[in-house]
Amino acid sequence: MDNLKAIQNKLEATEMWFLRRMLRIPWTTKKTNERVLNEANKRRSLVRTIRKHHATFLGHVMRRGKLEHLVTTGKFEGKRSRGRQREKIMDGLATWLGPGKVSDILAAVKDRDLWRDMIANAYKQGT
Repeated sequence: MDNLKAIQNKLEATEMWFLRRMLRIPWTTKKTNERVLNEANKRRSLVRTIRKHHATFLGHVMRRGKLEHLVTTGKFEGKRSRGRQREKIMDGLATWLGPGKVSDILAAVKDRDLWRDMIANAYKQGT
């Protein structure tokens, strides 16, 4: 039992070390773990807000159906480059909005109310 507690403490310390590194807080700065956790939670909500704005703008662009539509769906002719392929905008949006295919998302974009509901649900879930 005592060994289990020691392992748990080491895991928590490692987690705090990771958070401090990701937030670029130097070890010489006197910040409590509680303040670091609060700052990390603020950043998570900022990322969620950015994703929401990104999805609403993407819906606007997709409904227009012009050149931007072609660029975001990636339907160009020609050969793909070698190596690992870059992540597409639609693939990242599909993982954020939950289980579903890109074709389902493209169909949902056409209906503005359905699109707004999908974005609101993903934002509330905190993904």
